[in-house]
Amino acid sequence: MTFSDKLERRLGFIALPGLLRYVAALTALVFILYKIDARYLTLIDLDVEQVRQGQVWRLITYLFIPQLGGFFPDWMNAAFSVLFLIWVGDRLEEAWGAFRLTLYFLIGMIGTTIAAVLFGARFSNAMLYSSVFFAFARFYPNVVIFFAYILPLKVKWIAWIYAAILLFQFLVGSMAFRSALLVAFANYLIFFGRDIVNEARQRREVSDRKQRYEADSRRSAAEPLHNCAVCGATELTDPNLEFRVARNGEEYCIPHLPTAAANPT
Repeated sequence: MTFSDKLERRLGFIALPGLLRYVAALTALVFILYKIDARYLTLIDLDVEQVRQGQVWRLITYLFIPQLGGFFPDWMNAAFSVLFLIWVGDRLEEAWGAFRLTLYFLIGMIGTTIAAVLFGARFSNAMLYSSVFFAFARFYPNVVIFFAYILPLKVKWIAWIYAAILLFQFLVGSMAFRSALLVAFANYLIFFGRDIVNEARQRREVSDRKQRYEADSRRSAAEPLHNCAVCGATELTDPNLEFRVARNGEEYCIPHLPTAAANPT
């Protein structure tokens, strides 16, 4: 049983099935109220000074403010926000389950709030929903969506472009901004940081082996590059097999990959 499974046994009561559908419905309601009176958003945004004066509802209500402005009309941006939350939320719940999605969202909300309080960062809910998008990209990298409503791109490429923009902002931003960005993405780092480090290590090890393989001119062209430590299968005996390097440094085919490596917490 993984740590996340143990955590679910203890805190499973916080799971809220369809969480992002509720958030989407409230986002639509906020947009309607905004169109009635644009000043409404100033009553519910994440204004730390107002929170300190007792308006604690802002710690929750800022979640429901749709992303407005830019090149497109407000109604189009609001519609995209609502549909994005429903679509991404449903897919993440299928991949994760209600508990893990709820926990991920709560940690992101807490991180965004802490960033606002400690560093004065006015991220609103943009960074929170960005972290939700990056989680979606981890599970569904090859799904095609229309970037800016026009250009069809795979989710993984949009995620890489956005990650490059955030990295640039991180490098040129102030120390307060850097700290705030890390705190706001605490949920992503907690859930996927270990996987990212392991994948980077595996890519480096595979690259090193390839370099050694290419440098060895005496090696036969028929000699395999990959070899499972359990069954001895190679990419030559089964071209459809995928191989991974486990923490113990041994290489395994996917069917024989040790459980701890195949299902990280």
